[in-house]
Amino acid sequence: MNERILPTSDGGSLALYSYGASDAPGHHRILVVGGAFLTAMIYRPFAAALSKRLGDEWTVDVYDRRGRGNSTDQPSDYSMDTEISDVALMLNHTGAQSLFGHSLGGAVVLNAVRSFIDPQETATGPVPKRLAVYDPAINLDTAIDTKWLKAFSDDVAAGRNSRALARLERGMKFSATLSRVPEPILAALLAGTSRTKAGKLARTLLPSGVGELRAALEESQPANSFAILPKNTHFMAGSKSAAYFRSTALKLHEVVAGSTYLETPKGIHGSVPAAFGALLDDIGDYFTQSGS
Repeated sequence: MNERILPTSDGGSLALYSYGASDAPGHHRILVVGGAFLTAMIYRPFAAALSKRLGDEWTVDVYDRRGRGNSTDQPSDYSMDTEISDVALMLNHTGAQSLFGHSLGGAVVLNAVRSFIDPQETATGPVPKRLAVYDPAINLDTAIDTKWLKAFSDDVAAGRNSRALARLERGMKFSATLSRVPEPILAALLAGTSRTKAGKLARTLLPSGVGELRAALEESQPANSFAILPKNTHFMAGSKSAAYFRSTALKLHEVVAGSTYLETPKGIHGSVPAAFGALLDDIGDYFTQSGS
């Protein structure tokens, strides 16, 4: 693994980690954009396993988005435009011609590529030759009721972390079972995870989570606004992921002409950082197929 720190145009910095071949050309590089409440190191098993699955001549790049890992905090004017600018920086620096986003990272890359194509947008960046997302977290056509975001933000500001995580689970419905548990009971259950490694990480990233969730979900976007995406866009979802993620990926596929859709059997929302074998094969097959 190779680590680099890249300066951003707004005075911040981003930590970039590369797995696989150290000098792979752009057509053999994939930039991975991770989801909310996760650092680049959480994606290490996935990035390492994917680079191995692709072959010795490939590199998988993953970076810490703002407010996590070795990257700087979210700026005071943080928005989706910040994320788009960071994606452009990473693509230009690595030369990667393939782009992959997971969960909220899927929202980031789809918004980024759309802005790179739309001449009315101020953002500029290279349009990847291959683009794939898994369980993208986008609020399409008011599919998500975001009224809980205000209370979630208040809980985080007040340090009520377990209650905030309970609101997040119930609001996003990550688990069909947990999302139905009454909020006070769910908060008590989640309080028991505060000493685990994953629990500590989630609580550390709650402040940046407020900003990124608002940037990605607070404003509903019409599905048709993504119709401009290139036909080589590949939408993916896990068959065991929350229904919201599957329906979002499928709806996007329906509006992007020439795009493809694939549901990974037994795949769950967390299959990406966990390097789930069947999903790795699905992703590897897409990025290595002829014409890539």
